[in-house]
Amino acid sequence: MRILTALVMAAACALVLVPFAGIISTSLAPSDQVTRSGGMVLIPESISLDAYRSVLSGGVVTRALLVSIGVTVVGTAVSLSVSALLAYATSRRHMVGRTAVVTLILLSLLFTPGMIPSYLAVKDFGLINSYAALVLPVALSAFNVIVMRAFFLGLPGEVTDAARIDGANEWQIFTRIALPLSRAMLAVVGLFYAVGYWNAFFTALLYLDDAARWPLQLVLRTYVVNENPLGAADLGIDRLPAQPSLQMAILVTSVVPILCIYPFLQRHFATGVLTGAVKG
Repeated sequence: MRILTALVMAAACALVLVPFAGIISTSLAPSDQVTRSGGMVLIPESISLDAYRSVLSGGVVTRALLVSIGVTVVGTAVSLSVSALLAYATSRRHMVGRTAVVTLILLSLLFTPGMIPSYLAVKDFGLINSYAALVLPVALSAFNVIVMRAFFLGLPGEVTDAARIDGANEWQIFTRIALPLSRAMLAVVGLFYAVGYWNAFFTALLYLDDAARWPLQLVLRTYVVNENPLGAADLGIDRLPAQPSLQMAILVTSVVPILCIYPFLQRHFATGVLTGAVKG
């Protein structure tokens, strides 16, 4: 039984790792080998960084990468701030209208606005073709607010009562007690928000008319998923490597930042999710 389990797990790992290894190998393989193999290489004859030099040379991919980094950093900061404030406020039992606000949060999980009403709302606020359209319409996640609220409800009442006796107001309790105690939960929710902003392309497709403002995921969709060929003018270079190498290099570039962040937050992941899920 153990041998069968090991074989099944090995096969599952191979199904995941072999395609990913092929993507990395193709992005690093020389152009002539990629052309001979028909577009996919598992073992490169030599290591070539021409594809990465091309996509990071200052053209459309480099610009899109900077846009994605900026939107992810700013969006995650905004989302964490408003979510933590709303979750903490609705966790305080003396808040006026707390039940109504929580009900609205729960209803937003069941009834989501359609694409056309969302577009019209963004248009009426004058956010079309602006980076704010990538952040503000999705700045608040009801699920994340519920998780954070459950954590804040589980904070010991004796701690907050002692702070009030010492003269602390709600803002001081929130910033000096609640937030420091919720670092693990904030790390997990921040990762959820960051991955959402980093991987989002549909909001950019809806709200950004200027291709120069596109984030990396929309560029990835245009040039990799839709298989539109990249031109030398797009990348700001004179000679192009093989198109499959360029496409795989874009794909690797879009994955690496999240892979680099995740190990630093992994130790908080289980603690943050379970803490927010089982209390309150």
